[in-house]
Amino acid sequence: MSDDSILIGKSRRDDGLAEETLLLRRANRHGLVAGATGTGKTVTLQTLAEGFSNAGVPVFAADIKGDLSGVSQPGDSKKPFVERAAEIGIPYAPDDYPVVFWDLFGRKGHPIRATVSEIGPLLLSRLLDLNDTQEGVLNIAFRLADEEGLLLLDLKDLRSLLAFVAENAKQLSSVYGNVSKASVGAIQRQLLVLENQGGEAFLGEPALDIRDLMRTDRTGRGTINLLAAEELMATPRLYATFLLWLLSELFETLPEVGDPDKPVLVFFFDEAHLLFDDAPKVLLDTIERVVRLIRSKGVGVYFVTQNPLDLPDEVLGQLGNRVQHALRAFTPRDQRAVRAAAETFRQNETFAVATAITELRVGEALVSTLDAKGAPRVVERTLVAPPMARVGPATDTERDRIVRTSPLAGRYDTSVDRESAYEILARRAEEALREETISEEKGGLLDALGGFFGVGNGGGSRGSRGRLTTGQRVAREVTRTVVNRVAGQAAADIGRAIGGRTGSTVGRAIVRGMLGGMLRR
Repeated sequence: MSDDSILIGKSRRDDGLAEETLLLRRANRHGLVAGATGTGKTVTLQTLAEGFSNAGVPVFAADIKGDLSGVSQPGDSKKPFVERAAEIGIPYAPDDYPVVFWDLFGRKGHPIRATVSEIGPLLLSRLLDLNDTQEGVLNIAFRLADEEGLLLLDLKDLRSLLAFVAENAKQLSSVYGNVSKASVGAIQRQLLVLENQGGEAFLGEPALDIRDLMRTDRTGRGTINLLAAEELMATPRLYATFLLWLLSELFETLPEVGDPDKPVLVFFFDEAHLLFDDAPKVLLDTIERVVRLIRSKGVGVYFVTQNPLDLPDEVLGQLGNRVQHALRAFTPRDQRAVRAAAETFRQNETFAVATAITELRVGEALVSTLDAKGAPRVVERTLVAPPMARVGPATDTERDRIVRTSPLAGRYDTSVDRESAYEILARRAEEALREETISEEKGGLLDALGGFFGVGNGGGSRGSRGRLTTGQRVAREVTRTVVNRVAGQAAADIGRAIGGRTGSTVGRAIVRGMLGGMLRR
C-alpha cells in the first residue's frame, strides 16, 4: 500500500494476490458498503476508518451497536484476524486510534446540540412528521422569527413562538396566508412527543462547531468521531434528521476545494435507509443535490446499508467506490437486489458477479473503486483486510477515560440558555398586559378608542356582565398591536447587539440553505 491509497484487502488473480485499494484523491467521490446482516460490513467500515485515520483524514461514523468503539483500543490478536492477515500477506500489528465519542443525549460522549434555527423548518417538519399544512404554518413561524429578530435556540423558544402565532393567527393570516390554530396545536403536540423522546437535549446551545469534527492528533492521524447511536436508534427519525443536518452544515460551512489529494472529512451513514424512509420528494431531491455537490467541498460520504435498493437511484448513481458483501436471495425482492447490485459493477469476465454475491463468505466482498482517471475498476472478489484496533466494544471504563481526557472535554458538556425568543416574547406579553392594565385603570386609551368606535363603556371599563364590549375588544387588539410593534423594534435592536454566531443574523432576514438551516456566510 502506498501513501496515496487505503488498503481494502487483496483479491486472487492468475498471477497471485493483488491489492485492492481506495485512492485518497478519489475518496470524495463517495461510496457504498452493503451486505446482509453478519457478513462483515462493520469490520469493513472499521478497516476503512482506520485507513483514513492513518492518512490524516478525520472520520465521522454512527456507532449503531457500540461495536466501533473498540477502535479506540489496541487489537487483541484474535485468531481469525491474525489468520486473515497471514492469508493475504500483511503483518498484523495491533494499534489504537484517536477517537472522540459523541452522544446526542450526553450520556456516552460529548453532547451534540444544534439550535432550532440551524435545523430549519424543512428538517424540523420531517422530524415532527408534519403534513403539508402544518409544515406551511411552521414555515410562517420561522419567517416571522427571522423578520422580527427572534432567536430560536431551543424547544421553549419554538413553543412560545407558536403560541404567539396562534394568538395572532387572524392578523398573520392576512400577511402570510391561512394560519390555523388547529395546525399550531398539532405542531405543539408533536413537539411534546419529541421532548418525551429526548429530542430536547439535541436542540439548544452551545451548538456544535463543525471544525471540532475535523481534528488530527499530534502524530497527524485523523480523529475518528463516533456517535453513540444505540439509544438514538429507538428514535430513527431523530437519527436521520441529525445526520442530514450535519451533512447540511458541512456543505454550507466548508469552502470549495475541488478534488483535493485527500478528503477533508469522510462521513459514514450507517443504517442509511433511515435517511430515505417516508421522505417527501422535495427532501429526497435536496439530499441528492447535497450529496452530489458536497464532493467539491472535499467531503466523502459513504452509505452503509443491507440492501443497495434501500437508496434512491439518484443517490446510488453518485457512489463511485463500492464494497458489496454477501446478499441472500430468498425472496423476489432479494433476487432483484442481487441483480441490481451485480449490474452496477464493471463486470469481471472471470466470474459471474450475480452468483458470486450470494456465495461470498464472511469477511469477503466484491470491491470496485475508482482509478486515477475517475473510471470504475473491474470488480474483484476480495478478502477484506483485518482492522488493527479491537473489533468489538470498548468497556465503560475505557470510554469514560477517553471522554474525560478528550481535547473537547468541557466545551459542550454544560448547556447555555441565553436570551432568545422565549424571554423576548414573555417580556412583550408582560409589557402589553401592563399597558392594558394602566389604560383600564386610568380610563385612557381604551375608553377613548371605545368612544371613537361609538360604543360607550356603560359607566365602567366592562359591560354589565363583566365582559369587554365589542368596541373595547377592538381597541384592546389595536393597543396590543401597537405595543407589539414597539416591543418588536426593541427586540430587533437587542438582537443586533447580541454576540455569537447566531446573534450575527438577528435584526435582518435570515438566509437559509437547501435543507432549511441558516446559510453560513
